[in-house]
Amino acid sequence: MRFVLDNSVVMRWLLQDGSDERLAYAAKVLEILTQENSEALVPGIWALEAANVMLKAQTKQVVIEARCAAFVGLLQDMAITTDSLTATYALGDTLQLARRFKLSSYDASYLELAMREGLPLATLDSDLRSAMLQTGVALA
Repeated sequence: MRFVLDNSVVMRWLLQDGSDERLAYAAKVLEILTQENSEALVPGIWALEAANVMLKAQTKQVVIEARCAAFVGLLQDMAITTDSLTATYALGDTLQLARRFKLSSYDASYLELAMREGLPLATLDSDLRSAMLQTGVALA
């Protein structure tokens, strides 16, 4: 299965925070990703976004650097592919989606990628899920 993977899901794997329902969804997405022939596609900003969340969690002493380093190693071994065209669409389609649905440009980049590739999107972000419903993007 191919799908777009939002950072909100990935960080649940590391931080293990949130409701039982959110953690169960994140675990389900992880299970899908570990299946043979599964691939997650992420926008070009994904690694920077993930790094920022990890740095903030370390600063707040939620996780230690060694745990983040181990987590990065796990992510690098997963079938996660970074989209090389994110910047090409940033000031056009992505900006329009952000305006239309009142999303951050970062969140809109996930929606734009899912729409462009015709893929479902795995996210825990409620505003992004609302925009998905309005655009017909399926939840992974």
